[in-house]
Amino acid sequence: MIEKTNLDKTNAWPFVEAKKLLRERKNFIEKKGKIVLQTGYGPSGLPHVGTFGEVARTSMIVNALNQITDLPKEIITFSDDMDGLRKVPENVPNQYLLNKNLHKPLTQVPDPFKKYGSFGEHNNEMLKIFLDKFKFKYNFKSSTKLYKSGFFNSTLQIILENYQGIMDIIVPTLGKERQQTYSPFLPICPETGIVLEIPVLEIHKDKSKIIFDNAGKKMEAGIFDGNCKLQWKVDWAMRWYALDIDFEMYGKDLIESAILSTKIIKLLGKNNPSGFAYELFLDENGEKISKSKGNGITIDQWLEYASPESLSLYMYQNPKRAKKLYNEIVPKAVDEYLDYIEKAKSQNELQLLMNPVWHVHNGEIPKEEIIMTFSMLLNLVEASNADNKELLWKFVKKYKKNISEKNYPIFDNLIGYAIKYFNDVIKLQKKYKKPNDEEKNALKALVKTLESCKDEMKPEEIQTLIYSTGKDNGYEENLRDWFKLIYEVVFGDENGPRMGFFISFFGVNETKQLIKDKIK
Repeated sequence: MIEKTNLDKTNAWPFVEAKKLLRERKNFIEKKGKIVLQTGYGPSGLPHVGTFGEVARTSMIVNALNQITDLPKEIITFSDDMDGLRKVPENVPNQYLLNKNLHKPLTQVPDPFKKYGSFGEHNNEMLKIFLDKFKFKYNFKSSTKLYKSGFFNSTLQIILENYQGIMDIIVPTLGKERQQTYSPFLPICPETGIVLEIPVLEIHKDKSKIIFDNAGKKMEAGIFDGNCKLQWKVDWAMRWYALDIDFEMYGKDLIESAILSTKIIKLLGKNNPSGFAYELFLDENGEKISKSKGNGITIDQWLEYASPESLSLYMYQNPKRAKKLYNEIVPKAVDEYLDYIEKAKSQNELQLLMNPVWHVHNGEIPKEEIIMTFSMLLNLVEASNADNKELLWKFVKKYKKNISEKNYPIFDNLIGYAIKYFNDVIKLQKKYKKPNDEEKNALKALVKTLESCKDEMKPEEIQTLIYSTGKDNGYEENLRDWFKLIYEVVFGDENGPRMGFFISFFGVNETKQLIKDKIK
């Protein structure tokens, strides 16, 4: 068990949020004897990395709570699948089919993939599949099922009783035109199945019914059992109230919604959950990642190129800073993951609580020795022309004779990821420099230097000889340009591995031949 003094001292953000939650919700939690955390998902498009991030980060807070209190914890993953389909996502098939069903609840829109009963159900299943892949512990809840089963009925009645108070909170935040038509309740049209955004004419609290103005015709709707759903901000407050939520994090773009939902739940007679606003995820162009656009890197793409743990690490780091998510950030994220594992081996308990991989691995940090960085491995894949794990392992074992795949599961997986990433991403972007005569002579001098080297030499000794060769061939004033020349000619990039270390793995003769081939 972690010492209490270290729990008090650590300022790792999951512990900061866990302690804040326990402080803010103390009386409510003690009364019900458990802690309920919620994550939200709008299934109007396929799940993306941002959805994963919300569940991963909430799970990290649960991990921190487990070190502080023995009270049971529950993560509710809530799908707003009764929401109307507002626009057709760009990254799904059968666009015509979806266009025909715009504004219907997502669980009433046909599945364009033709796998499930509805588009909402399809996206819910995709969400559950990828959350299960990461072994998250969560309780999935569907908005449609809770509305239609009557679970929300008692809270819906309380909202109807407070109709005017809710209008007083929301209406001043709307434009003049929207103020004339706004209603917290949205009836589902019995004829078209569409979620209607129409103004209210009369309210019958005793009958739990509302009379709406449906394009000049009076329309009566009961508020129970899925005949009506709530507008977003009111719906969010209703969930907090009905599910007794203690904590929920949300994107920075929902801060305004959270403020209004907080006012509504207080009007209903309960306090709002403890909250945490995180910065948004961006694609390579700095645009917000969107379910409907499908921009940025997907969960499946990341998992083809790197481990789930490296993605969790990326989610852990700087949650209050905007983060770009695209293919090219993967190697850096993987190398940081490996570096934190290495650092953990010499850290004390307090330092470990500050180490991101402690949170990624729920306190069980791997002990595996790190053989090389992912970036270095990518260079090795290129230089060796290896196209399968067995071939690359054979290559590694040639220079590291005492290692076995079964003792290095992280590195074994890393090899497979490196081959896939190099072929899919790096290979397409390579631009090799054609050296001029002066640069060719310098590289030929490097080949000559390597002729005096042996595979048994230490990487530092080889590195020193490379430095000397650069100094003797016109790069004494700027050795950075010397290595840049090597990288651009040999690896097609301005940056590359520490050459002494690379050569000790790749082999002296193999490196000589590699440089000769690139000069030609």
